[in-house]
Amino acid sequence: MPVVPLEICWLDPEQSRDLPLPAYHSVLAAGLDMAAAITESVTLASGDILMIPTGFSVAIPAGFELQVRPRSGLAIKHGVTVVNSPGTIDADYRGEVKVGLINLGKKDFTINRGDRIAQMILAPVSQASLRVVPELTPTSRQDGGFGHTGI
Repeated sequence: MPVVPLEICWLDPEQSRDLPLPAYHSVLAAGLDMAAAITESVTLASGDILMIPTGFSVAIPAGFELQVRPRSGLAIKHGVTVVNSPGTIDADYRGEVKVGLINLGKKDFTINRGDRIAQMILAPVSQASLRVVPELTPTSRQDGGFGHTGI
């Protein structure tokens, strides 16, 4: 498996001493778990959306992006997920990484400092070169959309 260097910078090293770096939690894990860098616990009420800081910024190599995705346990057990999943962090962004969480569950959910709230995945990026054509190459599907193949 290729390893790509990713520079990370704590925005306030003194205030981040107790927070873990994003980390893989198994040998073949695809995502690095990120922790909440909040100063006090916050409650994400059912239906609410909050931006949760992580306390760090990153320098992503050209040709890559970081995708911010939900942690499956939070999503399945509590209905807490990333609202714009997957969120994209572009290679030229140097601000704080924040996670937009939404509570789709029926109960309020409390987030504490250091809780693992999402995962980030380093992914390769390709850019498109658009070309205007008079019509598109036909396919067997054509404009068949949602549900056109049945259940």
